[in-house]
Amino acid sequence: MPPSRLTISSGSRYTRAVETYVQWPIPADTVLAGSHVALILAQASDAPDLFAVLDHDAVWTHVRGRPDSAGELAATLAAANEVGRWPWVVRQSGAVVGTTSYLEVSPIDARLEIAFTLYAPEVWGAVVNPECKLLLMTWAFEVAGMGRVQLKTDIRNVRSQEAIAHLGATKEGVLRQYQRRQDGSVRDTVMYSVLAQEWPALKARLAERLGISN
Repeated sequence: MPPSRLTISSGSRYTRAVETYVQWPIPADTVLAGSHVALILAQASDAPDLFAVLDHDAVWTHVRGRPDSAGELAATLAAANEVGRWPWVVRQSGAVVGTTSYLEVSPIDARLEIAFTLYAPEVWGAVVNPECKLLLMTWAFEVAGMGRVQLKTDIRNVRSQEAIAHLGATKEGVLRQYQRRQDGSVRDTVMYSVLAQEWPALKARLAERLGISN
C-alpha cells in the first residue's frame, strides 16, 4: 500500500484557518523603517551598491556563495523569490550598508528564518544589526502573525553567535554536519529561535538597548 499523503487545497478549512493568522507573501512596497536604519525589499538594481559595500573577505568568511561581480549578485537577487528567499537592502542615513533576508518561510507552520545577513565591516557591533532584527521580528510576529523566528550560524562564527545571543534568542542546540562551507568542509550549525510568546519581552529589551520608545 502506498504511504498516505496529506493534501491541502487552497480552499480547505485548514488553509483558511492558517490564512487567518499568517500574512504572506510580503507586499512588494513594504518598507521597514526604524530610528537608525530602513529595510527595503531588494531589487536587482541594488546589486552595484551592495556588491561594493560587501566586497570584503571578512564579510564572507563564514558564508558561501560570494558573488564575483555586481552582475552575478543582480542575478541572485532577481531569482531570490523563486528559491524561497526574500532579501532586503539595509540603508543607514540613505546609504546601503548591507543585506538580510527572510528564508525557510512556512506559512502553514507559522515560522520563518532570518538569514543571509551581511553588513559592511564599518557598521559591525553598532546599532545596525540589533535594529534590523527588531524591525524584521516586529513584522514577522506582529504583521505576518508568525509563531516562530529562527536564526542559524556556523559553529565557527563566534561573533555571530554572540550577536544572536545578545538579541535574547534561545540557543536550541547544534545541527551536526549540517551543510558544506565554501571550502568544501562540512560545518556544524548552531540553531537559535524566538517564539511569539517571548517576543514582547525581547522587543522591550531591544528597544531599551537601542534607546528608542517601544
